[in-house]
Amino acid sequence: MRARLALLAAAVSVLTLVAFLVPLALLVRDVAEDRATVRATADAQSLVPVVGTADDSTIRLTAEQLAAESGRPVSVFLPGDTVLGTPVPRTPAVALAERGRSLTVASERGREVVIAVQGRADGTGVIRTVVPRTELTAGVGRAWSVLALLGLLLVLVGLLVADRLARALLRPIAELSTVSHRLANAELDARVTPAGPAELREVAGALNHLAARIQVLLAQEREQVADLSHRLRTPLTALRLEAESLREPQDAARIATAVDGLERAVTGLIRQARRDRSAAVADTDAAAVVADRVAFWSVLAEDTGRELRCELEAGPLPVGVPADELAAALDALLGNVFAHTPDGTAFTVRLARDAGQVVLAVADTGPGMPPATLGRGASPAGSTGLGLDIARRAAEAGGGRLELGVAPGGGAEVRLRLGPPTTSTRS
Repeated sequence: MRARLALLAAAVSVLTLVAFLVPLALLVRDVAEDRATVRATADAQSLVPVVGTADDSTIRLTAEQLAAESGRPVSVFLPGDTVLGTPVPRTPAVALAERGRSLTVASERGREVVIAVQGRADGTGVIRTVVPRTELTAGVGRAWSVLALLGLLLVLVGLLVADRLARALLRPIAELSTVSHRLANAELDARVTPAGPAELREVAGALNHLAARIQVLLAQEREQVADLSHRLRTPLTALRLEAESLREPQDAARIATAVDGLERAVTGLIRQARRDRSAAVADTDAAAVVADRVAFWSVLAEDTGRELRCELEAGPLPVGVPADELAAALDALLGNVFAHTPDGTAFTVRLARDAGQVVLAVADTGPGMPPATLGRGASPAGSTGLGLDIARRAAEAGGGRLELGVAPGGGAEVRLRLGPPTTSTRS
């Protein structure tokens, strides 16, 4: 936009100057020519009394003196073939002036001025002089140079003014763009300082209002999620009491363990709802988190007759995903295995480095999953379809992605590619 405004200003300035300076330059040339012609005519007319009354020798002397002073050839044509002063042949203008008509005509050497002198006893005399082109254009080149420099200066001034104007317009626009990108990156405290024209100030105010409204809505949503999660603690407490009242110690321990896991998930949900998204992401050891969750799910795998193969690379394996989100993602993937494959289906959990990322893969030997399960609420098995969505969001939060594939045994394989930890300053 800045370049376009400068180009527009330059075009308008050049067109204006052309429309103004070209006629002015032609006028300067015409004035110079007329001034030189008037001066030469006045010099020639000063000979009229001499030519009309003096003798030939006086006329010759006076004409030669005038030619020497003016630097122009001066000739006096008397009736007959007598030519006094600068010897030149008779021209058509001289022949016309002998009839009693004074005139000025253009010639190859410049401008020819002829004056008819009447009142002589022997007839009409003619005074002729020529204004050379150098005298006709004297000072014109300098005047044109001054006009050209003046035009160039005006164009430069126009460009400078246009550049200042463009900066004044683009600075608030650039700030609007910067704040918009900051808001898109979850920096909800970013605000625009209203500046520039009234329209831009109005847009800045609207953007600030939008950012403030987004903050309010997000705060309300987080509090609602936190409150809803907190309400789950009451039935969890009742469930824990019921588990402790069971007669079989093994059943009581198993149910209590499941309740503990559910309570941790609820606590993580509350913390996640109230977490400041602009806070720095702490390093998470993926090896430790995956090993802990695999140990938790191995009990249920043993109860349902599933063979669990665990292939974990030695840690630490730092990733840019909070530990509770990584645990929730793995729980969602393993929960899908138990929910959508029959008892006795074997599954594998692998964790390894790959091309600067950490890859967490969960594969089973079941019937597999269609690609449509990747979308939220798109599960064809009658579930909510949120499991893979939770895993996908966790992977994207860590600078990675979720991949669906087919396991070597024909079942489903889900891979989470997790990026390294990133640091940012707390706002």
